[in-house]
Amino acid sequence: MTTVALTGSPLWYAGRAGGTLALILLTATVVLGIASGGRSAPRRIGRFEIALLHRNLSLLTLVFLAAHVVTAVLDPFVHLGWAVALVPFGASYRPLWLGLGAAAADLLLAVLVTSVLRLRLGVRRWKAVHWLAYAAWPLALFHGAGSGTDTRLPLQLWLYAACLACVVTAVWWRLAKAGPGRVAGRLAAAVTASAVPVVLTAFLAAGPLQPGWSHRAATAALLIGGGR
Repeated sequence: MTTVALTGSPLWYAGRAGGTLALILLTATVVLGIASGGRSAPRRIGRFEIALLHRNLSLLTLVFLAAHVVTAVLDPFVHLGWAVALVPFGASYRPLWLGLGAAAADLLLAVLVTSVLRLRLGVRRWKAVHWLAYAAWPLALFHGAGSGTDTRLPLQLWLYAACLACVVTAVWWRLAKAGPGRVAGRLAAAVTASAVPVVLTAFLAAGPLQPGWSHRAATAALLIGGGR
């Protein structure tokens, strides 16, 4: 059984907790958005109630995302800096995986800003940007798996698997309920829903689940950062 030493600072634990909760809430938001759209919208629940729940989940996601970012920047272990939270791939510590998290945060912020300006932008433009929330979810998932030193914990792996299963199931259920038309869009959704589990599994097997992977990533970051 895999064991992980609990040696992180309180800010590290707070950051991981905030990030994990943000991922769970983002997953719930994405699942609700997929399952309640188009012909698959439930009939026993009004669209107003669904929209209200969707909005509240989105706001909670942003709250815990903000907590995750603030605690990660304040954590003195890697000296991230505030710019890293918004500028993807600029960190010396695990730049790819932290960059994915920054990209996901930028996409969610874009959705938030356009939602505030929805009346000025118009429904069509707002919907076009709103789709970015779906793109933010896999980025957040890979960010968590790649940057978290607790990824090897069975509970964390089960959490990632559950989030993945919920979204993939929602996509296939939506495709099953979809009517005729938009073949290209449905095909892209089906390919993506099939590819993400395969890519994530391959990455976990080759990266975080390998002994010493976390230590090697941290050592490389220190060398790049000039021995900080």
